[in-house]
Amino acid sequence: MSSTPELHYIAYEQFLANARAVAQKIAGDGWQPDFVIGIGRGGLVPAVYISHQLNLPMLSIDHSSKVPGFADELLGKVAEKSADGTKLLFVDDINDSGGTIDYIRRLLADDGGAAENLRFAVVLSNTRSKVAVDYWAETIDREIDKRWFVFPWEAVGKSDTIVEEALSVPERLA
Repeated sequence: MSSTPELHYIAYEQFLANARAVAQKIAGDGWQPDFVIGIGRGGLVPAVYISHQLNLPMLSIDHSSKVPGFADELLGKVAEKSADGTKLLFVDDINDSGGTIDYIRRLLADDGGAAENLRFAVVLSNTRSKVAVDYWAETIDREIDKRWFVFPWEAVGKSDTIVEEALSVPERLA
């Protein structure tokens, strides 16, 4: 691996087309969620777009912050809603290693969540991820594709910060 990762900036128009594609897949599936839940931080923007496209209310879980009261505790409440029959669509930007989605699924299951009422969607999914998602717009094969994907909302960040984040997970780039 080179010392500087290859950054791939996703154009806004491509993101918009992908968000629409995911929403169309969901709408055409016959499974209608009651809520869209954005997984913070990367899944919040796609969740907003998808919730508007599907005309559904949106909730958010701030998984990335690791701040008590904003993630795991809320997921416990969300698990209860799914157990009561509420259908929930979780949205993230990318299913890369699968770590985030696997963590959330396990926590929901541990808190009594009803798997049949839970689905996951992403804009970009790694075919070699340890977990599968229900809906996606595009796939990559991380064995071949080592680029670091920069979504439009991340592109406003400093390049040094983006590179630092990419280098913090070298297993995705190796």
